[in-house]
Amino acid sequence: MRAAVTILAVAALASVPLWLRDPYLLNALITTGIFVIGAMSLNLLLGFTGQLSLGHIAFFGIGAYVSALTSLGFDVGLPGDVRLVHAPWPPIAGFLLAILVAGMCGYFVGLLSFRVRGAYFVIVTISFAEVVRLVALNWVELTQGPLALTNIPSIALPLPGLGELTLRTKMQNYYLVLVVALVAYLLIARLVHSHFGRAMRGLMENETLAVSVGIDVTRTLTVAAVISAAIAGAAGSLYAHYIRIIDPEVFAFINTVTMVIMVISGGKGSLAGPVVGGLIFGLLPVALRPVMAPEAQWIAYGGVLIAILFVLPRGIVPSLAQRFIRRRSGAPALASVALTETGAKEPA
Repeated sequence: MRAAVTILAVAALASVPLWLRDPYLLNALITTGIFVIGAMSLNLLLGFTGQLSLGHIAFFGIGAYVSALTSLGFDVGLPGDVRLVHAPWPPIAGFLLAILVAGMCGYFVGLLSFRVRGAYFVIVTISFAEVVRLVALNWVELTQGPLALTNIPSIALPLPGLGELTLRTKMQNYYLVLVVALVAYLLIARLVHSHFGRAMRGLMENETLAVSVGIDVTRTLTVAAVISAAIAGAAGSLYAHYIRIIDPEVFAFINTVTMVIMVISGGKGSLAGPVVGGLIFGLLPVALRPVMAPEAQWIAYGGVLIAILFVLPRGIVPSLAQRFIRRRSGAPALASVALTETGAKEPA
């Protein structure tokens, strides 16, 4: 059943560019898809290990800057009259390096912060994101600071014997984002349903019991942080090569909040939750923009979020799935029969 739903959802999303001709809406879908990938990576930490990272946008931004600088090249001075010169590499190499460097940063942050979990972990991740933002803002020789890195080349896919295909059109970028999102979804699904995924859930539900059966807490959480950061870095790379301009505002805290909203509203701890929540809250501003003033848009945005969490407190996907299972199995009816047979009164 779940496999059939997933296949139908992918087929429906793949058909969108065939009938949607509005470039503005297609652009909104592409940027929303990129942030959905970021939300899926955050869900791996928040939904399956219970660790809230409020600096997750740092890995997204690191991926964007690494990929952009790799494909643009740079020439910067280092202490001791040393110059570091890098010639431009193909954008696909930047994409792979973005995943690698973001994953390494995730390892560094995880190794330091998972020894002090809870509120301390949240503070460490926020601090890390702010430090990275300040580096991007002030190392002008490398990042151009507030002037931004511009003319970032589009991703080009090598075709053996045919040269390469440069993804310039919105349709091409849409399918690129869709493929990367699908790969990230399948990777997370495989991870969550593995022995390692059960260890992550065990730590979230009862850390003391998990430790007693031999689960290495720091190692498990650090590996989860590495994978989560690497996926966020991939999303940042896609963003840089699609938008083709990057400045320190990519590290803005509101971007992390957006990812958290996507995860919480869709249903943390569910594979499809960040996708559903991401599509709703990624496209909601686009739907409200023509009919509301900017101030009213934010009020409506918050109102929709509150309404979803009030009606579906576990998030959209888990709550609807639970209701569907109850209705299909006839649980309320069975409960009524059981109460009648025992002579108990059904609660009002």
